Amino acid sequence: MSINQIESNLEAITQTIAYLEKQEVCDENLLKELKKERDKLLKDINLI
Repeated sequence: MSINQIESNLEAITQTIAYLEKQEVCDENLLKELKKERDKLLKDINLI
């Protein structure tokens, strides 16, 4: 996967996480999976 696509996916996931965290009711399992995916993408581009 190209860096630009990884960055685009990372941005979308981060925005989705932020949106879900602001909601009073959100699916904790979905939030956990999104955070796991975000961490994976960050590792792919060597940021963590």
